[in-house]
Amino acid sequence: MPLQITGAPSDPDLIRLPWETPLEEWPEYHLVTLPRGISRHIVRFVRLSGRVYAVKEINSRFARREYQLLWDIGRLDAPAVEPVAVVTGRTTADGEPLDSALITRHLQFSLPYRAVLSGSLRPDTLIRLLDALAVLLVRLHLAGFYWGDCSLSNTLFRRDAGAFAAYLVDAETGELHAVLSRGQRDQDIEVARVNIFGEMLDLEAGGFLHPSIDPLAFADQLVARYQRLWEELTQEEIVEDVEWHLIDQRVRRLNSLGFDVAEMMIRRKAGTARLMVKPKVVDAGHHQRRLLRLTGLDVEENQARRLLNDLDSFRVARGLRHEDEAIVAHLWLAEIFQPTVLAIPPELRGKLEPAQLFHEVLDHRWFMSEAAGRDVGLEAALRSYIDTVLVFKPDEKALLGDDAVPAVEQTPDLTL
Repeated sequence: MPLQITGAPSDPDLIRLPWETPLEEWPEYHLVTLPRGISRHIVRFVRLSGRVYAVKEINSRFARREYQLLWDIGRLDAPAVEPVAVVTGRTTADGEPLDSALITRHLQFSLPYRAVLSGSLRPDTLIRLLDALAVLLVRLHLAGFYWGDCSLSNTLFRRDAGAFAAYLVDAETGELHAVLSRGQRDQDIEVARVNIFGEMLDLEAGGFLHPSIDPLAFADQLVARYQRLWEELTQEEIVEDVEWHLIDQRVRRLNSLGFDVAEMMIRRKAGTARLMVKPKVVDAGHHQRRLLRLTGLDVEENQARRLLNDLDSFRVARGLRHEDEAIVAHLWLAEIFQPTVLAIPPELRGKLEPAQLFHEVLDHRWFMSEAAGRDVGLEAALRSYIDTVLVFKPDEKALLGDDAVPAVEQTPDLTL
């Protein structure tokens, strides 16, 4: 069978990669040095035309299946890496068959769990990591996706305004259903607990885990956080006829978690004046969608919440309470957000993505203002942040070829 690339490859140079060579033996000039998690398959990163792709060597049947699953997950707007293509019909120069390859787009500014958990780790950072994993599992389960091999190794993390956002990387064992049963969800959670416990023990044995972290407690905490979030999103609530404000409070709580409510199912409980209310929760991203609609900025959920808060403060400070929201957003984007991001020296812009940079500048301004007893202003905070914080951060974009250093070796400041 001749070499064939199936999918939506956006770069014609993909066909020119050395597909006749086993992935493990690809020459260095094709590769980009990026942090990788543990994988049962050979995975390499390549850069073509300024874009970085992850290439995984895998059996043809599984490559096609995983490509389709990742495409379906993306269609459902669940957090996962973006599939690009499947390469089949690979053979060596001598005609020996080689495994197929799955190509996905590299998720910029993402880190594998070893980069996040290695070295010094504050307890609140660990909690944010657990929350990100719980939210990822809940979002996948709401979309009807059974993972089958949930683990830290199969997840990537991105900073999200003081928290983390988790993304599925490996969908090889997954299944997509209209709705997951309780048994399927429980099985997925138990697999996650066992896998994560094993990964924590592995880090502990290698001396990479902070001594304050209990591997078993870490794994159990993930289950507990998942259950609390799932119940908040799906449980029925009984209210009196006169307590309609409780329904509004429930919707606001769900919005604060980042979830929209498509509709409410309300039915009267027989023989009483009570109503049973169950929300129909749709995809997460309530604040993301609002910010994208107003400004065109496509960022993580907590980043969107923080940027929207600053936009609201801008509206009040400028006396624009009664102005159209879209007009205020345009002014904020042109006068606050864009000048702040553009003021970052070009050689430092790969440290963090723009929304995270802006969030951290706002945090720095708050700390400086607290210390000074007055508002120091955005300009002074930005200069101080660049000189005292940003220059010492690792380059999380990590797309610099020969100059790139594996992020695992640069993670002493990941607890900020």
